[in-house]
Amino acid sequence: MNLLDGTARSYAWGSRTALAELRGVPAPTRHPEAEMWFGAHPGDPAHLVTPRGRVSLLEAIDSDPTGLLGTGVVERYGPRLPFLVKFLAAEEPLSLQAHPSSDQAREGFRRENAAGVPLDASVRNYKDASHKPELVVALTEFDALAGFRSPAETVELFGRLDADELRPYTEMLAAQPDSSGLRTLFTSWITLPQRALDSVLPAVLDACVRALERAEQTGDRTFVPELRTALELGEYYPGDAGVLAALLLNRVTLQPGEALYLDAGNLHAYLRGTAVEIMANSDNVLRGGLTPKHVDVPELLRVLDFEPLDSPVLVADTSRPHVVRYPTPAPEFALVGVELSAASGDGEPWTLAHDGDAAPRIVLCVDGRVQVSSGETTLVVERGGAVWIAASDPDPQLCALTDTARVFVAGVGGI
Repeated sequence: MNLLDGTARSYAWGSRTALAELRGVPAPTRHPEAEMWFGAHPGDPAHLVTPRGRVSLLEAIDSDPTGLLGTGVVERYGPRLPFLVKFLAAEEPLSLQAHPSSDQAREGFRRENAAGVPLDASVRNYKDASHKPELVVALTEFDALAGFRSPAETVELFGRLDADELRPYTEMLAAQPDSSGLRTLFTSWITLPQRALDSVLPAVLDACVRALERAEQTGDRTFVPELRTALELGEYYPGDAGVLAALLLNRVTLQPGEALYLDAGNLHAYLRGTAVEIMANSDNVLRGGLTPKHVDVPELLRVLDFEPLDSPVLVADTSRPHVVRYPTPAPEFALVGVELSAASGDGEPWTLAHDGDAAPRIVLCVDGRVQVSSGETTLVVERGGAVWIAASDPDPQLCALTDTARVFVAGVGGI
């Protein structure tokens, strides 16, 4: 068991304060911090804090995969950590994106390799052969676009906009209010020639302004977040077809502790907020707009799931006191939130036991200070910090060193 130093990733949409304040370091930072990775992804592995100094978690796993990952994990996933967990802080909207299924990822990875596309090429879609289901749990209020909205609700939204330029698209979806209709409409918008887009998009945004003015007069808040998001995206990304596409998606605001699970093919974009995110250990992203990065529309259309996502917010399991489980169908990862208290001088310990075969865990502290004890090793994890627990480590005990503390435990499915 070792303390684990995460690796910061700087993207333009990140925050200069959120992750710094979470870790208790000076803010604002010189560059925006978008993500803090705690894992063994080759792109930016975290580092174990050992008596010999900092050691790459990726290199440590390579040197002893069975000891660190466990026999069951190695047999199922090979000598690699199957999940990546991170802190995420969005000050501005992320790109509109989706992730491939396992079959799509394997096929796309082989295809791009055969075509000789370098792994680090800006036009590369598939960096590996893995799918990338992901779960995000809000630490602050967290805004997102997640999955296609019910066509009937979208037709209602378009009716409230009452824009002549939108009318043929409204009629298109109203005539086929299902996944096929969504596919037709989305494809029409994402492939619009720029000249046509430059006519339609400003008219739609003007209609959003008028609809918001009517909402202010009537007090009817229906679709107000959707309208404001469209205008915000229009300011960030003028002339981008992704602004139109955003009008087709569920607009969600998570409260702290609430979560979204996004499986293969779900179109989404995180808008603002701080969260814990866990995913399969992959970097495969297909973008649909709201970004200066590579957008491959034909490939995106190949992987998108146009079935409406009626309830994008995940229903958490709160059946155990002080423990919140976030169940997903993804076998590569699992995430559990735990509230700890220090009612007595030594705190109230909580044992982190395996439900099945021994597997690695990563504990992230998001509030307070936590003591983690495994065998003869005892570590103190500060807010914003993490600890790595290898499969071969004895089941650890956690207790709060402050009045209260909160941790997230990341592991392989079945922890």
